[in-house]
Amino acid sequence: MQFQTIAAIATPLGTAGISVIRVSGDEAISKVNQIFKGKNLNKVKSHTIHYGHILNEDGSILDEVMISVFIAPKSFTKEDVVEISTHGGILITQKVLERILETGIELAQPGEFSKRAFLNGRIDLVQAEAIMDIIHATNENAIKVANKALNKNTSSMIENLKSKVLTLIAQIEVNIDYPEYDDAIIMSKELIYPRVNDLLDEINEILTKSKRTQYIREGVKTVIVGRPNVGKSSLLNALLNEERAIVSDIAGTTRDTIDAFVNLDGVTLQLIDTAGIRDALDLIEKIGVDRSRKAIHEAELVLLVLDLSQKLTKEDEMLLSLTEHKNRIIIGNKKDLPSYLEIDTNVQISTLEKEGLSILESEILKTLKLDNLVDKDFNYLSNVRHIQKLKEAKTSLESVINAIHHDMPVDIYAVDLTTAWNRLCEILGNHQYGDLLTELFSKFCLGK
Repeated sequence: MQFQTIAAIATPLGTAGISVIRVSGDEAISKVNQIFKGKNLNKVKSHTIHYGHILNEDGSILDEVMISVFIAPKSFTKEDVVEISTHGGILITQKVLERILETGIELAQPGEFSKRAFLNGRIDLVQAEAIMDIIHATNENAIKVANKALNKNTSSMIENLKSKVLTLIAQIEVNIDYPEYDDAIIMSKELIYPRVNDLLDEINEILTKSKRTQYIREGVKTVIVGRPNVGKSSLLNALLNEERAIVSDIAGTTRDTIDAFVNLDGVTLQLIDTAGIRDALDLIEKIGVDRSRKAIHEAELVLLVLDLSQKLTKEDEMLLSLTEHKNRIIIGNKKDLPSYLEIDTNVQISTLEKEGLSILESEILKTLKLDNLVDKDFNYLSNVRHIQKLKEAKTSLESVINAIHHDMPVDIYAVDLTTAWNRLCEILGNHQYGDLLTELFSKFCLGK
């Protein structure tokens, strides 16, 4: 696949020690060589670095540089790549880029280098998305998840599922198209059913564990709820270790939801402090209460705060009922005061005295099943697109099971199996119908 040679600044634009400009394409080496005074780049070996100068059109020196040369296919894009390390000033970096573009090289579009790496077969779609995940990671564990994907651990898991589905399709197709082939396994529903069931079990396990990985990558939408004046805003401030929310003993102080982010032992929580839920006294507070209800509905974790120093109120009971089926931690606040609360809580804290917060943090990780993580826990799906495609593959496999229960012909199963295989291919971005034919011939030697 041949593309126009492109160039772009690869480092953040700003004042620094150096800036790097990347050039990729068939003419990368020859075009840069036209404006470089130093070794003849057309004759150097791959993966070598060379000192010299970038020249202006009149032959004067524009900048002193170091140039790295990577000859195809041993580069990120599998094309010839040149990386120019310039002095790290904003103006000089722009001037060197402009000089490169004057040779006829085009300015790269956002993400175009990674796109070429994908289109040229250097990386699959999961790896391409992992590059952006590393860049935008908000905690150390998110980096671990992205690195698993970048190093093809995640892709290998999907490839394994693809292979199993494809083998089933191939065996069914051989029975249909080549019934005289002696070595072919006669595929009956008794053989197909357990194999599809095993695939479904495998996918269900991946989806279950992928929820945790998704939490690590994207963070956990965590809502703090409670009736007015139980200490919700104080809890938010205590977790953040800053005065982010207004703390007051006046009921109804928080009139809207407040968002903040906190990194909790490698997991990012999007904390949402809500307005206290009660019968609102004015229109503005009523809007805040309505938004609180919406936040509870959308939350992945609910921190329900109760006042240990008071008996359970009608508002408390309403919140207990409202959050009953959510991922929930019941927190008793004000443990520094005498306790009159009649129900058990998961954790007892004092936001005033900063007591019990470490216990609460441990309880949060335990509730999310993110405590005691091991290396393999980072090798599941975290991208919404990947999870959706896997769910679609699961639906197609469930259709095979349904067809078997209704005693439909074996050739019908291949239709849904092919759909499942297509969805798995779409995760990796390598959707090629020709793989079916390749599988048939490689496994059954039908070309003999």
